Amino acid sequence: MEDYANALLYAIPGFVVLILIEAIVAWWRGVEIQNSMDTVSSLSSGLTNTLAAMLGWSVVIVSYDFMVGHLAIFTIESTALLFVLAFVGHDFAQYWSHRFSHEINVFWNRHIVHHSSEEFNLSCALRQEISAIFGIFFFLHIPMAILGLPTVIVATVAAIHLFAQFWYHTRLINKMGFLEHIIVTPSHHRVHHAINDEYIDKNYAPIFIIWDKMFGTFQAELDDVPPVYGVKKPVSTWNPIIINWMHFWGLVKDAWRTQKLWDKIRIWFMPTGWRPEDVSQKYPIEITTNPYTREKYQPEASTVLKAWSWIQLIIANLMVYHLIAVIADAGVINVALYGTFVMVMVFAYTTLMDRHLLAIPTELVKFAFGIFILYQTGGWFGLNEYFANGTYIVAGYMLVSLLAALYFSVFEKVSYKETVTA
Repeated sequence: MEDYANALLYAIPGFVVLILIEAIVAWWRGVEIQNSMDTVSSLSSGLTNTLAAMLGWSVVIVSYDFMVGHLAIFTIESTALLFVLAFVGHDFAQYWSHRFSHEINVFWNRHIVHHSSEEFNLSCALRQEISAIFGIFFFLHIPMAILGLPTVIVATVAAIHLFAQFWYHTRLINKMGFLEHIIVTPSHHRVHHAINDEYIDKNYAPIFIIWDKMFGTFQAELDDVPPVYGVKKPVSTWNPIIINWMHFWGLVKDAWRTQKLWDKIRIWFMPTGWRPEDVSQKYPIEITTNPYTREKYQPEASTVLKAWSWIQLIIANLMVYHLIAVIADAGVINVALYGTFVMVMVFAYTTLMDRHLLAIPTELVKFAFGIFILYQTGGWFGLNEYFANGTYIVAGYMLVSLLAALYFSVFEKVSYKETVTA
């Protein structure tokens, strides 16, 4: 299992507590910052990111350890000062990695999920990618490798650095005085997530805002320009797996449709949003021009469906923790089966949240896959060791989930529409 997945699994309970505290404070202040389905989507995205790390979906082309072994001109022992140096160096590298992800067409696919929420709260921080299959920005850490910064320091700092970016995804903290000149604050990051023309593609820095001021990408939050969140081309789905690949699929279609060979090649490396002229004319895409008039994505959802979506999310998280408990003895095939099942589960219940026609077919796929696992393994990955009749509990859940999808897609949807019409 990846160290990142381990660290994230220990951190997630803390994240959830902070998200709950933020929601309580917002309620107490009378500020609306949460959309129930959006929050489920965000937490589900974090879950898929954790699973992808556990299943080893990402490939590091050149590891930092390899670079240190071949490029280092110094041998440095670990000290407290080196941790500070590594943290600053990693932050500088992440500034450029983040900037490339925003400004180059093909790299936007790996980052769009993080910006896809039309809300801005702590749960948005957990919208992390599963589409970054290849670690291609290794070259940004070459200067650190040349200096010989030890691998263990860089690995430790990378985890701390990632989690340190969680807290500033909130609307509840205003400007923070002198800290606005040193570190990234919630005000700075609200600007970064906004689609207003004044704010778009600004404030890339992860921790130290100085990089944006040095390289001309800084923008302060303006009192008379309230940020509007999301992406210029709304994703219009709660399904984090679809969000992870929708931009890439759009590039594939445009590259196929354009008549010019040069456009087929350069579309991948042009500025984000660039499209060949012949394709953009024939296949126009609706882009937000006035963020203040855009309606947020909000398919109809009853209180019962919202509650069921939260139950599904909780069950998915419990399954991931069970996978962690058995991963050492489960074997590669069983880990892949279990992880894939949870991915299918997330796809199914977020498709239902969208009230999409595929809700029932995807739930049928999940049910059939689950029955196959039960038949193939003779149980549910040793769950009976923790709970008596654990296998029957899982089988019962899959049946209830299928029946619920049928109910929400056929019966409740009709009655809910009738209620709204009435």
